[in-house]
Amino acid sequence: MTTEAVSSGTRAQIPAPVQKDYYYWLRSFTAGGVAGCCAKSTIAPLDRVKILLQAQNPHYKHLGVFATLKAVPKKEGFLGLYKGNGAMMIRIFPYGAIQFMAFDHYKKFLSTQLGISGHIHRLMAGSMAGMTAVICTYPLDVIRARLAFQVTGEHRYTGIRNAFQTIYLKEGGISGFYHGLTPTIIGMAPYAGFSFFTFGTLKTLGLTHFPELLGKPSLDNPDVLVLKTHVNLMCGGVAGAIAQTISYPLDVARRRMQLAASQKPSSMCTPSMVSRKDCIVACPSTMSAVYRHKPLPSPLMSS
Repeated sequence: MTTEAVSSGTRAQIPAPVQKDYYYWLRSFTAGGVAGCCAKSTIAPLDRVKILLQAQNPHYKHLGVFATLKAVPKKEGFLGLYKGNGAMMIRIFPYGAIQFMAFDHYKKFLSTQLGISGHIHRLMAGSMAGMTAVICTYPLDVIRARLAFQVTGEHRYTGIRNAFQTIYLKEGGISGFYHGLTPTIIGMAPYAGFSFFTFGTLKTLGLTHFPELLGKPSLDNPDVLVLKTHVNLMCGGVAGAIAQTISYPLDVARRRMQLAASQKPSSMCTPSMVSRKDCIVACPSTMSAVYRHKPLPSPLMSS
């Protein structure tokens, strides 16, 4: 009886700010997840085409982006454009949750333990949170790539569950789900850095030289100018395109390494690589093999 009273009193004394923070986190997580699912589903056809061309699928490697977009529905049906999208939908929610929680944790750690503040503080916390989320959800990215690379009539995996079982049993257990992680982690640093730098530069130039045309008063502080919504979107798009272009070679290496174990070694590796395992783990060798086999495709056309 006493225990129940104490428990009830404890529950009743939960501070309002804690409840508010919890509901804010839940709303942000749900809204972000739903928005992410919608966005990823919208670009899923282009994403599958990118995977097919990055890893040089034998059925489509001789085609360009738009030709592949036309060829896939003819060969595999309209839903063929969405192969692997299910694994991506599953990945979005845990990725967002981990990134959201890790960002707050790293932000507090950097400010309290290391005394870092300002823009570098948010950049470092964001990069570390992104890396943490990528590492935790990377197996689903590998599954998604394997499923998207399959062509109707030549399926090696029947679905997400079967892909998990097959990779775990035939590719060395847990380590089989982390092929290509090295170029992924290496690529995140230049991507985040150039993205932030380019966006900040464009924002500064726009508000300095064209304040009336591109800027508007901030809602929080009318004395401070911020970019108009459509201008902010354009700057973000340009920054993302430049950052993606710079880090794209590492993205190609990541896909080749993710898919190497399910393909013939000669299609993704140099002849000097003795075993399939060598092909998978050697990031520099993979990039060298890609360059010698065929110049890298344009990232802006295939991303």
